[in-house]
Amino acid sequence: MIIEPPRAVDSLDLDALAPGRVHALWCPLAEDGFGRTESVPVLVARGRRDGPLVGITAAVHGDELNGIPAIHRLFEGLDLARLRGTVVAVLVVNVAGFDRKMRHVEVGRDLNSQFPGRPDGHTAAVIAHRLLDRYVGRFQVLLDLHTASRGRVNSLYVRADMTDPATARMAYLQRPQIIVHNPPSDGTLRGQAAARGITAITVEIGDPQRFQPKFIKRTAVGLRAVLSDLGMVSRRPVALGDAPILCRRSRWVYTDRGGLLTVMPQVTDHVVAGAPIAHMTDVFGRHTATWTAPFDAVVVGRAVDPVARTGARIAHLGVLAQPDDPILVRPDVLPDFPEGDEEEEDP
Repeated sequence: MIIEPPRAVDSLDLDALAPGRVHALWCPLAEDGFGRTESVPVLVARGRRDGPLVGITAAVHGDELNGIPAIHRLFEGLDLARLRGTVVAVLVVNVAGFDRKMRHVEVGRDLNSQFPGRPDGHTAAVIAHRLLDRYVGRFQVLLDLHTASRGRVNSLYVRADMTDPATARMAYLQRPQIIVHNPPSDGTLRGQAAARGITAITVEIGDPQRFQPKFIKRTAVGLRAVLSDLGMVSRRPVALGDAPILCRRSRWVYTDRGGLLTVMPQVTDHVVAGAPIAHMTDVFGRHTATWTAPFDAVVVGRAVDPVARTGARIAHLGVLAQPDDPILVRPDVLPDFPEGDEEEEDP
C-alpha cells in the first residue's frame, strides 16, 4: 500500500480526501509555548464505496506505544479497491506526552479523565474537548488502544459494556486474552464516545513504552475483524486460539504500607481466594507484609516496579463470569469466524 507523504491541514475534511487512497495528515489540536501548532498524526483510508466511519485512537497516554504499529499493520493490509467506508486512525492523541515519554499531557493531568473537556479550561480539558469535537465525535465506531502504565504490565484485554450486543461483539472480535465487563465511565474517551451513541471499546495491549510484536499482530487482526464484521473488508480465515476469559468486573489490590514489593502471579494466571499474591520487605530486607487474593480471580495486570509507596497498586484482579451469567455469556453476539492458518493473517 502506498501512503502519500504527510501534509498539514487546517481541519479533517473527509469529503475533500480522494477515495481509494491512504492519506497521512497532521491535524491541528493545540499550540505550544512558542505559539506553534501542535498537531496530531492521522491516517485516513477512504474506500471507493460508501460504508461506516470507523475511528481508532492510540496513545491517549503518551507512553502507550503498542497501538501505533498495530494501526500501521492494519493499514498495510487494507485492500483500498474493495474497502467500503472510511477508517480514521489518530496515531498519537497525546503528542506532548509522547514526545516527552510521559504518560500525562501535563503534570498531574491524566487526559483520559478529562473528557468531554471544556473549550475554555486548562490544557488537558481543551485538548479533550477539541479531540471529541473535531475528530472522535464524528465516528460511528471507536476502538481506543491503550497499554498499562509505567511500573505495571497488562495482559491483552478488552474493557467493554457486555450488556450491549454491539460492544460485546466487538470485544469478542478482538480475540483478547481477557474481557472485562466495564460500563463506560464519565471522564474517559470511551465513556464520552458511548454517551454520543458511538459503539466503543477499550483495547489494552500489554506493556508501556515498548513494542510487543505478538500483541501488536494479534491486535491488528482484531481490528481487521471489526472492519470485516461491519462489511468494510473481506473476511479472512484466522486461527481462533483460546476463548477469552470473561470477567464480570475487576478491581485493583493496593498496598497499605511502603517498601520493596514482589508480586508472584503473572498476567492471565488464576488465583484462589486467600492465596498469597505479593509480599513486601523493608529496605533492610526484613519481611513486613503479605497480601492475599480477596476472591477467586484471574490476573488482568500487575505491578513490576518493586519500589512501592503506601497505596501502590499490586494486582488487577478480574472476577470470573459464571457459565450461566446472562450478562456476559451471550451466544447471540459470538462472531462466526472462518477458521484457518494463523499465517494467513499477514498482509
